[in-house]
Amino acid sequence: MAATTTARKQRSRSEASMTSAEGSTASAEGSTASDTAGVIKAYVWSPDGNVAEVDSLDHIQRAFADPDTRLWIDLEDASQGTLESIAGCLELHHLIVEDIVERNQRAKVEYTDETMHLVLFALQYDGELMTAELDIVLGERFLLTSHPPAWRPTETPNIRRNGVGHFLDHGVDHMLWAVVDAAIDGYFPVFDRLGDEIDDLQDDVLRRPSSRIVERVFQVRRDLLTIRHAVSPEREVFNQLTNRENPLIHPDRIIYFRDVYDHLIRLTDELDSFREQVGTTLDAYLSTVNNNLSEVMKRLTAVTAVLAGAGAVAGIFGMSEAGLALSLTDPRFWVVTIAILVGAVAGFAYFRRIGWI
Repeated sequence: MAATTTARKQRSRSEASMTSAEGSTASAEGSTASDTAGVIKAYVWSPDGNVAEVDSLDHIQRAFADPDTRLWIDLEDASQGTLESIAGCLELHHLIVEDIVERNQRAKVEYTDETMHLVLFALQYDGELMTAELDIVLGERFLLTSHPPAWRPTETPNIRRNGVGHFLDHGVDHMLWAVVDAAIDGYFPVFDRLGDEIDDLQDDVLRRPSSRIVERVFQVRRDLLTIRHAVSPEREVFNQLTNRENPLIHPDRIIYFRDVYDHLIRLTDELDSFREQVGTTLDAYLSTVNNNLSEVMKRLTAVTAVLAGAGAVAGIFGMSEAGLALSLTDPRFWVVTIAILVGAVAGFAYFRRIGWI
């Protein structure tokens, strides 16, 4: 009986251990699946014009397998596992995945395995400049966008107003234009706010120059430099897109990208103007400070000259006629005192007339 009871207990422990191991395995698999899923939002366009929104890799893979569909896959703050899974579905080159994961690229356009990888930047300004890197991959039937939560293409005015289907009806290259156009159009409010900030700085420099204003001037200069590092390469990117043949972009779409290129030219010119204004503002600050210092030095010089004359007369009188100092009955005391007062008043009047006091 004791042996039988012991065997039953050992068998129960073994079964419990197996159950626990199976539960741990399932939990690990679930965790891995969750890590791989990330934040996915995909739009599948069908030939009948319907657009279905999906959020799973299985649906994306099935949609991509259908040669008649068009896809826009939007990834927000996606993990490396998500990117690798999507890359497997879309058969992307591993170098594209590496570039997206690193998120430390400059604006560029690259072509790999019949796909185009485009890197742009979205800008936001609310007293402080924020940049968001946008990685965009264009294929024959798909568009992949990856971005941080700070900027969402689906919430931009043009896409929200017209709907994803409106752009996918014309092809994934038209969807690409909608995304990049929304990103570049977002620069204009940023430039407007920076222009207002520069105008305020110029007014403050003339009214009340201070070290705080200098800090703001240098902060604006740093922001303008950051923007230039984003805009200048983007201008070259769109110059390539509009002046070279691209099998992934229909010739009828080139005019849309040329419009974006024109916007970047305008923004570059405005950026140069801002940099000149900031430089002028800094020069105005230094000039104002120097002028104020000059005024102070003039006043000090005038006061010193007036007091020096009076002090010289009083010193000579005090050393040579010490016995008569403050002798109210001696006329020489009053002569010297009146001479000091007349000299001081004359000096004050002269410096007052030339504007030093």
